This record gives sequence, C-alpha cells and structure tokens, in this order.
Amino acid sequence: MTTTRTHGEPVPTESASLAAGQLAQFQELFPHVFAEGKVDWDKLRAALGDLADDRPERYTFTWAGKRDAIRLLQMPTRATLIPCPQESEFDATQHLFIEGDNLEVLKLLYKSYAGRVKMIYIDPPYNTGNDFVYPDNYFDPLATYLQLTGQQDAEGNLLTSNPETSGRYHSAWLSMMYPRLFLARQLLREDGVIFVSIDDNEVHNLRLLMNEVFGEENFVATVIWEKMYSPKSSARHFSEDHDYIVVYARNAAIWGPSLMPRTAEMDARYSNPDNDPRGPWKPSGLDARNYYSRGTYPITCPSGRIISGPPQGSYWRVSKEKFEELDQDKRIWWGGEGNSVPALKRFLSEVKPGKVPQTLWSYAEVGHTQEAKKELLALVDFDDSTSVFETPKPARLIKRMLQVATESDSDLVLDFFAGSCTTAQAVLELNREDGGNRRFIMVQLPEPTGSPKFPAITDIGKERIRRVIARMKQERAGQLDLQDRDAPEDLGFKVFTLAESHYRRWTGTAERDAEALANQMELFTDPLLPGWQATNVIYEAALKEGYSLTCRIEPLPEITTNSVSRVSDGERGQSFLICLDDTLDPKTPGALALRKEDILICRDVALTDELAANLALQCRLKTI
Repeated sequence: MTTTRTHGEPVPTESASLAAGQLAQFQELFPHVFAEGKVDWDKLRAALGDLADDRPERYTFTWAGKRDAIRLLQMPTRATLIPCPQESEFDATQHLFIEGDNLEVLKLLYKSYAGRVKMIYIDPPYNTGNDFVYPDNYFDPLATYLQLTGQQDAEGNLLTSNPETSGRYHSAWLSMMYPRLFLARQLLREDGVIFVSIDDNEVHNLRLLMNEVFGEENFVATVIWEKMYSPKSSARHFSEDHDYIVVYARNAAIWGPSLMPRTAEMDARYSNPDNDPRGPWKPSGLDARNYYSRGTYPITCPSGRIISGPPQGSYWRVSKEKFEELDQDKRIWWGGEGNSVPALKRFLSEVKPGKVPQTLWSYAEVGHTQEAKKELLALVDFDDSTSVFETPKPARLIKRMLQVATESDSDLVLDFFAGSCTTAQAVLELNREDGGNRRFIMVQLPEPTGSPKFPAITDIGKERIRRVIARMKQERAGQLDLQDRDAPEDLGFKVFTLAESHYRRWTGTAERDAEALANQMELFTDPLLPGWQATNVIYEAALKEGYSLTCRIEPLPEITTNSVSRVSDGERGQSFLICLDDTLDPKTPGALALRKEDILICRDVALTDELAANLALQCRLKTI
C-alpha cells in the first residue's frame, strides 16, 4: 500500500473560514469564557451582565431558512479565480472584473481584502417576481454555479425566478442577501460605507436585515432617488417615481461624508451691498424660537429706532454682549437705511467649502432611468434580442455616491451585483475629472441574455468598460495630462472568472478493502488535477494565502535549475517564491539565497525527505 507524505506547511485548498476568524476575535475579547475550546455560556452571561438577554420573549428578526443561510455563509468555498489576460489590458492595471457567483467570489476575496474596501455599492435583485437569479445550493454552491454556466453537465435549467406565488417569497430573498451582506461588511474598512439600491418591495426587510448585519447604530440614511422625469400614466394607483438607496457605515462613529461641491446657484445668494472688504455675504436672522434666557434685551438701531426685543414668540440667539461684539466687528446688517431688524452677515469666504449631502437626490442632479438607458445604448451596440436592463442606474448617480464616500487617492470601490458596470464607468470618469486613482472591483454572475451578440450579462459589462476606456483614450489623444497624479491614469482592467479549484478533492471511497483505499490515496501523491496551468495555480495559491488579485508575478530567469517565480503584493508588503516543477533541483535553494523569513511554495512530490528537511531550516516551506 502506497502512503502519502507531506513536507512543510500545506497551502490552503479552501477559502479562509469566516467562522474561525470571528471566533478568534471573540476569544481575544473574552478569553476567560473559553474552556477546552468551547464557550462556557454561564461565564459569558456573567461577563455580559445586564447586556445578556435571556427573556422568553424579546425583539428579534428571523425568517424561514435563516439557519441555512448562516450555514451557507460559514461553508468555505473550494473554488478559485482564473485569470483571463486575453480579455483585457491585464498587466498594468489595478481595476478588476470578476465573472462568477458573487457569494463564492466574496468568500475568495475575504482573506485578501478584509478591511480594505472604502465603498460598496450594490443594486441587488428587487425581488419583483421575475429577476431573482441566485438559487443558492446549501450543499454545494460551486456545483450550482458550474451547472448554470455550462461548466458541468446538468439536467434541466436551474436559473429560476422567485415568483410571488412562492410561500417563501421574502424568505428566499433574505436568505440570498444575508450571507452576501455579511461578507460585504467584513471587506469594508473601519471608515467604509455601503450603499444599497432598493424599491418599496423589500426596503422594509432590507432595513431590518442590515440592522442585524451592520448594527442599527451604523445606519446613516435612506436616500430618495427621483428616478423618473415624468409620471407613468399606466400606473394602477400611484406612479412610482423614486427608488431608495439605503446607507450604512461599517462604523458610523468613524465614517463621515465628504462635502458636496458648492453650486453657482448657492454662491449667487451672496452679495456685497456695503462693499465690505471681507467680500460677499448674505444676511441671516438673529432670532430663534428656542428659549434662551439671555435673549430678550432691547436693541437700538443706528437710526435711533429702539427695538424692544425679538419678534413675539422668539429670542435673540446671542447674548447682548456677543451682539455688541458682532456689531463692533461690522457683522450686523441694519438695512440700507440703518433702521431694519438686525441680521448677521455670513461671509462666503467663511462658509464650508462644500455642502452637506442631503437625502433627496433629484434626477436633475444625478440622472434618471431613461438617461441611464441612453447612456448604455450609446456605449454598447445591442441587437434586437437584448433587453436585459429595464432599470439601469445612471453614472451620475454612482458618481454622487463616490463623491460622498471616497477620496481621490487609491480608494477601493466594490460592486458585487455589477450588472452592466455603471459603477466601473463612474469610477473611471470621476478619476478623470478630479485626477483621482480610485480602483474598482466588479463582480457579476454570467446570467444568460438570449442574445447571440452578448450571450451573458458579463459580456455586456466587459464591453461597456472597454468602450468607456476607448472613449477616454481617444479624448486624451494628443493632449497633455495636466492632472497632478502619483501614477499614470489607469485605463485598463483585469478579468478573472470563477472556476473549480486545481486541487483534488478528497471524495473517500465506498469500498472498505485496502486496495480501493490505496488507489484513492495514490491519486493524492500529486494533489493537482490533470491539465493544470502554472499561472492559474499560482493565482490560486496567492489568493488563498491572502494576496490581492493585483499581485505581481515575476519569473526569475536568473534561476536556471528550476522555473521559479516571485509573487509580491506591494500594498500588503508581502511576497513568496513558488516553483511548480515536478522536481526541485537541490541547487535551486542556494541560487535563491533563501532567508529564514522567505516563503517558498512547491509541490510536495517535487521534494525528497532530505531536501525538505534542509529547506525547513533555511526558509518557511509550504507545499501543494
């Protein structure tokens, strides 16, 4: 019977366990409530004191299938992401487009991108009965995805809607959203924020769900977006002219919105009728309805008129001493005749450089759905059979969110219901406008469209990004880049697609005899599946080690005894060496000049016991 051996530390074959990570954080906070790796509930209740709620009846939010959704969230994925360099300008870009089931993709991104995303925007299915195409399989979600995309044989069409006749209509939507939102929160920075588009159909459930995932104390606002520029005469009751955008921060105590740019209309309200050297100003009333014990004194106008006190039912908002100080500084306006009720002069030069974001966004400011459709049609040449986007979002709408939530310098923006990739367009265009270097990650399920020209929605999204980039390059042709940038403008994107792991999966054997078990074990002398490609395996190893998808893979041509590459992630300050040859030459470690802190990854079958022992003394050895 052949036995397998393992040298060094094994490279992970699955995504990082979210539950294990959270448990480690919990144990760090409450180490005394653990005994033999288990939580002592009595000790935990004692530690929480009055915060522990053991009442038989208490406020809670649940739905049919919630336990399955939690179990699906905690299930590591055995998938990987395969690079598609032929579909984009792959090397010199930080932008990403990922084709695949977003739940599996989010699990894969968790280890590499946890706590790194500044802003998330998603436009999930509104659950209107015909647009629900995320049929999560609680036993093998990857298999479901592979069947949907034709990568595995399957009988029947699993791409289904969520009809309103289903008794689990809302529950199915909540079960789909819960694990995705949970993972999204893990990816956000402490000063990060998420925007979620929704309509009346599920906005109430979305608020409850996000209260549970993000904490109700991190609710920021519900924005009203006026999406229609004219009423629908066909409406049965009311014309639904708006959608909602629900906004939550990862930590509302830390996150704050950026000010919106001031408009010419706002500045036009300021003038300078008295030629004040401090520039334009506008008058602001000195009376208020809030009670102020020192705000009832009489005032004498420059003309000699005596005003006995503030208007009836109100109070001066400053004390007499403060008022006299303001008047001495010529900050009080008495009218052209010096006889009016006094007003405070507020100077344009002293106001904030922008305006606080409001919760009502009109189509005049951020666009409407018709604008969004025209915008898409101008970029992508649809054929007659393609009508997959009924309610797209205009780029101006996403730009407003980017202005509120991001800085121009290298902030990471994620959209995992990317659709036609309006978010990518908004990021590219806003970077051009303000000289920014924001980076996007787009994730989209390849839903079929029925179009021979664009068979899947992902084809539309990729083509839209290509067209936007081509247009921007044409606009910049022959012009000098006068923007103050730390790096050249990023006009490219990397494409990855979700696929089955390159590592063999242990399936066990129904046979109980030693020969059958030996045959199964023999397969695992090399755990890589037949037909593997080196670049794809390197990316899988990097991703599951916690490296970004924008990491650099550099072959080392000076190493002649083996094919060795260095994988480096500059943002995270980490790197490793990898060799996937069948045999590792004993001269290679010396040529690499390995140090104790260096990580070397190679195939287990490539090592002899002696070489593995020597490597373990020279560096940190990991094996596949």
